[in-house]
Amino acid sequence: MSLLKEETGWDTVRLINLLILIMVSSGVFGFVYELLFYRIDTGKWIKRGSTFGPWIPIYVFGGAAYTFLVYPSKEHPFLVFIMCVVVSGIMEYATGWVLYEAFHVRLWDYNVEKWNFGNINGYICLRSVLFFGLSGLLLVYMMIPLIIFSMGLIDPGILTVICRALAVAFIADCAAYKAFELSGKIRH
Repeated sequence: MSLLKEETGWDTVRLINLLILIMVSSGVFGFVYELLFYRIDTGKWIKRGSTFGPWIPIYVFGGAAYTFLVYPSKEHPFLVFIMCVVVSGIMEYATGWVLYEAFHVRLWDYNVEKWNFGNINGYICLRSVLFFGLSGLLLVYMMIPLIIFSMGLIDPGILTVICRALAVAFIADCAAYKAFELSGKIRH
């Protein structure tokens, strides 16, 4: 975030708002991507993710990881792409492995998809990490600048209320989904 602080000159509150908007935008992007991908892959609409809302948590945290780990290298687009591939591959594999080993839950399994070339234990595949590399380029070079520009158009006080509401909604959504899952009303 230090590069973003340097670029914008913003205080901590505005930088937190920026991070929240990056994370929420990334989660919504992931939701739309998976909705469309699985429509193409299976021929039917499948709601993906482990929330009720239009966001997928791993993409939310992926957006944060790209912001902290990759954005500082934005002067080097090829490096940004490679870093996004590596960061997303590590995140996806580690998350999938931990979910399965610790909770016996598989939220995704590339073993059952048509387009799973480069598949490693069903947790990651080359197709997905290459797409995430391209998505990282989109985030770093288009979405973050667009979010920064848009934030300049909104009163900072109102923006803080909106961002806090989005953060609370996301956290509440994750908690509510988990509560329903634990009660047996949702099964994977």
